[in-house]
Amino acid sequence: MSLDVATIRQALRDNYAEPEGPARNARAERLLTEAARTGDAPLLVEALANQLQAYNYSSEKDKMFVPFARLLRMWDEQPGSFDQVMTHHLFWMFKWVSSSMIYQPHIPLASIEKWQGEMAHRYRLAGHSERAVRQGELQIARHLGDLERAERAYTAWQAADRDRMANCHACELHSQGSWQVHRGLDEEALHTWRPVLDGEHTCAHEPHAVLAASLLPLLRTGRTEEARGHHLRGYRMVRPMESMRDSVALHIEFCALTGNEARALEILAERPAYFTATGNPDSLMDFLAVSALLLDRLTALGHGGQPVPGPTGTDWTARSLAGHAREQAFALAGRFDERNGNTQVGNVVRERLAQQPLLDRLPLGLRAPRLTAVAPEPAAVPRTAVDAPLGLPDLLADARRLSDAQHPDAGAAWQAAARAAEGSTGLSDHDRACIDDHRAMDGALPPAVARELFLSASELYGAAGDPGEAVAAAARGAYACSLEAGHATEALAEAAVLVDRALALHAEGRATARQAGGVLVCRARILNQLVLDAPDEPSAETAVDALEQGVRELLAFTEPLGAQAGVATRTAEAVGFLGDISAYRGDGPGAGELYARAAAETIGAGLPWYAVAYETKAARIAVQLHDHATAERTARAALEHGAAFVPAPGRARLHLQLAEVLGGIGEFAEASQQALDAAHWADEAGESGGLGVHARHLLGGWLLQSGRAAEAAAVLEAVLPDITADDHGDGMVVQTLWWLGDALTALGESREAAGHWLKAADIARSWPEQHDHAMLANLAGQALYQAELNSQAEKAYARAGELWRELGDVHALVRTLRVRAWIAVREGQPGPAAARAFMAAAVRECEAALAAAEPEQMPGLWAELADTHRQTGELIADACEGKPDEDDEGCARTTYEEALGQVNRAVTGFTGAGPDFLGRRTAAELMAAWLEADLGRRDEARARARAVLAVYEGAEADDMVRARRAEAESVLTYVDPAPHQ
Repeated sequence: MSLDVATIRQALRDNYAEPEGPARNARAERLLTEAARTGDAPLLVEALANQLQAYNYSSEKDKMFVPFARLLRMWDEQPGSFDQVMTHHLFWMFKWVSSSMIYQPHIPLASIEKWQGEMAHRYRLAGHSERAVRQGELQIARHLGDLERAERAYTAWQAADRDRMANCHACELHSQGSWQVHRGLDEEALHTWRPVLDGEHTCAHEPHAVLAASLLPLLRTGRTEEARGHHLRGYRMVRPMESMRDSVALHIEFCALTGNEARALEILAERPAYFTATGNPDSLMDFLAVSALLLDRLTALGHGGQPVPGPTGTDWTARSLAGHAREQAFALAGRFDERNGNTQVGNVVRERLAQQPLLDRLPLGLRAPRLTAVAPEPAAVPRTAVDAPLGLPDLLADARRLSDAQHPDAGAAWQAAARAAEGSTGLSDHDRACIDDHRAMDGALPPAVARELFLSASELYGAAGDPGEAVAAAARGAYACSLEAGHATEALAEAAVLVDRALALHAEGRATARQAGGVLVCRARILNQLVLDAPDEPSAETAVDALEQGVRELLAFTEPLGAQAGVATRTAEAVGFLGDISAYRGDGPGAGELYARAAAETIGAGLPWYAVAYETKAARIAVQLHDHATAERTARAALEHGAAFVPAPGRARLHLQLAEVLGGIGEFAEASQQALDAAHWADEAGESGGLGVHARHLLGGWLLQSGRAAEAAAVLEAVLPDITADDHGDGMVVQTLWWLGDALTALGESREAAGHWLKAADIARSWPEQHDHAMLANLAGQALYQAELNSQAEKAYARAGELWRELGDVHALVRTLRVRAWIAVREGQPGPAAARAFMAAAVRECEAALAAAEPEQMPGLWAELADTHRQTGELIADACEGKPDEDDEGCARTTYEEALGQVNRAVTGFTGAGPDFLGRRTAAELMAAWLEADLGRRDEARARARAVLAVYEGAEADDMVRARRAEAESVLTYVDPAPHQ
């Protein structure tokens, strides 16, 4: 069945708003056929313009030339078929067609130059500036590598007047900056792009394209933080837009050159069709070239055999797809160069493929594991004396030196010595004891295995004539025993005997203070394990008392020894245990002081890496006590002392703690950076799914609080699938959804925001406290209202209203009723009668609350009631269009009188509510003034406007005051166009 003209015209308008891609193109083609069938020439012009628009913003740009030629022929033969809008479209689209030809290698240069000349001629006849013509010429010259012509075209472009045919400011600035980058002027380009990046100039495809184009210039000028933000913000914008393959290519290139190869592979996987869509050969060549760059990088890192996403129908490895992409990119470049008669395009592809990474690793805050280089095969040639590894004696000496210094690298040194000692028969008993001892200290071993190694070391130390180290190793074995379930009591009895022996050996001079102190420390650790294992609170309290006694005995031994070698850490550990005891007993301030003292002991001894654990605990206690200054100071100190020494998981936790502290005091910018670093180190540690999830969750929240909504949305969308109620708690799921809804709202994506808030509300529905449930339902209603999804918004607000009623929040309940009134008068909704019913319900809720309110609650409730009257008046007045005496449909003058009565009640209510509501009172006064004016009561309108001006006479001119004064002046001008006093 054929469509009529009106239906086709509406379908064409609807198609403009559809997403880019083959579906929109197909609809445009069908509508063109329908339009041609009607014989209506103006409709055919519209359908051809619609088809051109669809093709231009898709992967089928090569299809646009035929419909444009047809449209141009119609212009020449039937100019009367073009109205003013379609005439503008015709000349506007000339730019698209003319500039796009150079990117189609099958179109001869002579034809391209002919069309460029044709555009210049027709623009001249139509009275248009040559600005767009010269910009198109710059594209041609740049593509051909004709720099002299390009410079002339650029100069002429900039000199020509801007008129209606000039590209929008955002697109022009993009092109200007792109030319500056081409000339090696990164700084100038970034300056040129600033108004686009800052949102001063935007369009349907900007700042999307500029964000992508700015990535490498930002890296080259050292602005890595901006580059990261532009990637997060920009890729999210171009991801759903089929026509922006060249921008997607720039994001892949950025990832390939910043150690984010895994992220680049994710992007490749999202768009397999980009490998085969041939309608825009130039952007296809770009995409293939950066894909080859990425995959060559993977191959160089030793991952050439890794499966990777590519064109469908084939299983690809990094190596095979790199070869395919490179071959195809050069094939396209060859076609361009053959057409152009030079090697310019091929040279550009070769330069792109030859790029080396600009950064070893730029953390992005997204979960994408780093692909590290695979270890090379062992060298076939023997090592020379110069690069020979350290021998076993040197390794043992180095390990002993680090152990004596209590350095964190001692463990790794002993591991190296142990590997070198494998199979050796010339080790002394003491050397063998040290190796077993330090193997047992590796926390990765099961307690039973560690205990056996410690006992073996103890026997060997004894055989070597070192009784002090023998008893210390035996004590470490007892502590390992306590870590086995149900063995702590047995371990304590064993430790008691070892303590007596250690103290006796020390008194005889056969054990050092460090060795004897170590035995006492092991007993304290066992006592602490008994606290942790206590089955109930009375048992725990008994165990805590025993721990305190053991710790005090440890301190009694170490404190008099002062600065003797190795004693400071024993004293610090004892003080740290006292801090734990104070925290257990609820003495937060006391615990904080003790942790600070423990940290000071180690720092004073020149062993700051031992302070990290105590500073971390001190920061945690300070947060609980709301002592933000101490929390920040100690969290920073822990990171400073531990960053160079703790392994990756520990470093992630240190950054995460500081991020939480900074976020808690509103320092969101730095909190974001710390959360980003935490996510990076979690990834490095292989804990992307654990620590990394928490870090990225916070990163998204702190980016949002910093005003970086687009980056926040990218991070939160990426981390959301990793957060589950089972692993992280439903509170974290809700918070992530909540933040994501906030971010999407800030970006104008109201429908998507509502979906996340509704999911969060459904989770919060089962919580004992329902405030969050109500708030989320309310937020969902707001977002649905903004998206004009009226029925869904009504349901969400109804749900929120019932929850606010149950919670006793009259203000929130009344506001939901008022919004529901406004929804009711929208198109397709119940109408004015239902709206008035909602407003009347809101009045009743306010009046009932006022009747039962305490004195301090009255002003707010009076103001809520007044606002309801004001909005009721506005709703009534909006039901009439035009002045009441000009209405042909019988909208009675009494309707405006009724509206004015409501607004007068609002003015009275705001006045009674007090001076805190002055701004709302004067807004109502001015609304009344407009109604008086429309009712023909000029004197009353003047009086109200002048009263508002008098209220603000001499007041500090903030935005609200300026707005009220300006509106009052507008009222006076409206009622009396002649100059007024």
